[in-house]
Amino acid sequence: MNNPDPQVETLVDLDAIAHNVRILAEHAGDAAVMVVVKADGYNHGAVEVGKAALAAGARELGVTTVEEAVALRAAGITAPILCWLNTSDTDYASAIAADIEIAVSSVRHLEAVAVAARQLDRMAIVTLKVDTGLNRNGVSSIEYPQVLALLRELVDNRTVRFRAIFSHLAHADSPHHPTIDIQRDRFLEFIAEAKDQGLQPELVHLANSAATLTRPDLAFDMVRPGIAVYGLSPIPEISDFGLRPAMTFRARVALVKQVAAGEGVSYGHEWIAPHDTTVALIPAGYADGVPRTLGGRFDVWLGGERRPNIGRVCMDQLVVDLGDNAAGVREGDTAILFGGQAGVPHPQEWADTLGTIHYEIVCSPRGRVVRSYTGDAR
Repeated sequence: MNNPDPQVETLVDLDAIAHNVRILAEHAGDAAVMVVVKADGYNHGAVEVGKAALAAGARELGVTTVEEAVALRAAGITAPILCWLNTSDTDYASAIAADIEIAVSSVRHLEAVAVAARQLDRMAIVTLKVDTGLNRNGVSSIEYPQVLALLRELVDNRTVRFRAIFSHLAHADSPHHPTIDIQRDRFLEFIAEAKDQGLQPELVHLANSAATLTRPDLAFDMVRPGIAVYGLSPIPEISDFGLRPAMTFRARVALVKQVAAGEGVSYGHEWIAPHDTTVALIPAGYADGVPRTLGGRFDVWLGGERRPNIGRVCMDQLVVDLGDNAAGVREGDTAILFGGQAGVPHPQEWADTLGTIHYEIVCSPRGRVVRSYTGDAR
């Protein structure tokens, strides 16, 4: 007996990932490419995306937590991996044992890494994340002298290997925003201050997706793209930069039925059939990552054309109107909620409707959603 396709799934095209990495590498010029695969590869699968990206020319991978980094090592990835956001009581020993590069943002974090390194009698790989103006994670200019003094001591006694300095931009999606240049200048000051203490980083990096694609002057030794790897433009109002969206969110039709004129559909009967019609039931709802607030405000691709959602999005299901053109739509057919193919709804459409960004949209599919892969890059 053949197993049916999943009722609801995300299909990730790893060839699209490879294509996007190559585009980013072209923009990076002589700089290396670190592909960010945090949050399980922006919900595309960190291990699979990471392997495809490295095969396409990326040199390193970046994640948020030690746990994410160690999982990549456990999956057989040997490339350099950086993690940059952990509490000071994190299990740094597991990262050190796996040769994970650890970014620190305070004296307390650096002290914790040093304790773990001494316990293992093994050198930790440390990078400084410096705060150049985003005022989130990163060493502040006030604490920086203390961090450098401790780092100097730890390097001298071979407790840590000092690898890099990096920072993150606040306005990269506005390529000519004056804050970008201010952050660049502050970044250079942080680097110079470290060198004054005899701390020479092996590399420095600043550029995210948007800066990689629009500010070649910020490439430094390495670029650090995230969302662009997944085929979504970091500045959609400017260009798609030739990127190919990697995720298709789709579901199989569970039921096709007729609805008479005057009948309401879904909870609250917010939609009333203006005439006799045919509807299709899609077994995906807000428990699967389709926001309830999208109800009645989006289309799906089904039967070769867009079909409007009608009525409320429920926990497990939504309904689309097939109207007078229902011929050919059958139970088991595939409805695409969003993807990158011509004519198909794009994640940006959901983002625009909801007043958010496409990052959040591709991170939404969850719960019963099965993730599958396609492409030779597998």
